[in-house]
Amino acid sequence: MRKLPIYFLIDVSESMVGEPVQQVEEGIAHIIKALKQDPYALETVYISVLVFAGQARTLVPLQELIQFYPPRLPIGGGTSLSKGLGHLMYELRKNTVCTTPTQKGDWKPIIYLFTDGVPTDESKTAIAEWQQQWARKANLVAIAFGQETDLQVLQQLTENVFLFKNTSPKQYTDFFAWVTASIRTSSISVDNNGSGFELSKLPENVMEKIDLNKLPATQGVVDDNFAVFTAKCQRSQRPYLIKYRKDQQRNDLMGLDLETRYYQLVGAFTVDNTYFELSDKTATFSQQIASDELVGFPSCPSCGNQYGFSVCTCGHVHCTGTEQTSTCPWCGQTGNYGLGGGNMDLNRSQG
Repeated sequence: MRKLPIYFLIDVSESMVGEPVQQVEEGIAHIIKALKQDPYALETVYISVLVFAGQARTLVPLQELIQFYPPRLPIGGGTSLSKGLGHLMYELRKNTVCTTPTQKGDWKPIIYLFTDGVPTDESKTAIAEWQQQWARKANLVAIAFGQETDLQVLQQLTENVFLFKNTSPKQYTDFFAWVTASIRTSSISVDNNGSGFELSKLPENVMEKIDLNKLPATQGVVDDNFAVFTAKCQRSQRPYLIKYRKDQQRNDLMGLDLETRYYQLVGAFTVDNTYFELSDKTATFSQQIASDELVGFPSCPSCGNQYGFSVCTCGHVHCTGTEQTSTCPWCGQTGNYGLGGGNMDLNRSQG
């Protein structure tokens, strides 16, 4: 039987930590629950989930819809779009059944790419390979989660680029309902010998198709929309991420209209050791940020220590509490910590 392969290629970089990744997990679960009640989808749809950060991996291999169980999404460091695309193309080569003189192959695979930021690597080679090898053999739908996404890069991959505004739980619900409806209409299309790729009507005030012709390209190796710091709990050794979102403030100084950049604390979130497996090992401490640009400091999300943002002389961040002498869980050094004034440069991850 001919398959309609559906791939979810999901950005799980540090900027997705917290509510965004939880909303995507819940959304995937709702999609699968709804599709399992659709006879057309049950007949043809196969699902796979791929993730990328600094590295890429397959979370769920391509399998029949009825057998699919939504996975928990990990978090990693960096946004390596080239590795994400490379891994996607590897899976497509491995799984796609092509048409031959004696059999009909699969319907064109449909890929939903979810990303919320800026690639932190050079993506030109992978994009060129996609255009040469797969652009005509698959249907790629790129979804930008918010205004901070590098839309110009997505335009190089597909004409189907959409902006999802992701400003409320209701919008997440409407967005994933649109994805579900689009997969349903595609499965009905293949059952009726159609193209096998049909997108549903966009939900109003939730999504829009992007005209990217005049947008400038974004360059860089760090996602500047967020400042994320990798830390460890002193007591449990468990890693966690401290996430800040960029904001700007206008100031009138001596008649001059000046704009000041700062980063507001979003929160601190525990992660497991798959974070390091999915991170780009070559990008450690590639960027720094001044401490006076940060607004707010968290407690430790693992043990509850009051100070979740203490910096060791080795440059790593960990938590401290009321103990007189603390031990850095990264390097093992012991020392006395206190509150200091002034400004210092802090090592940030790629975001």
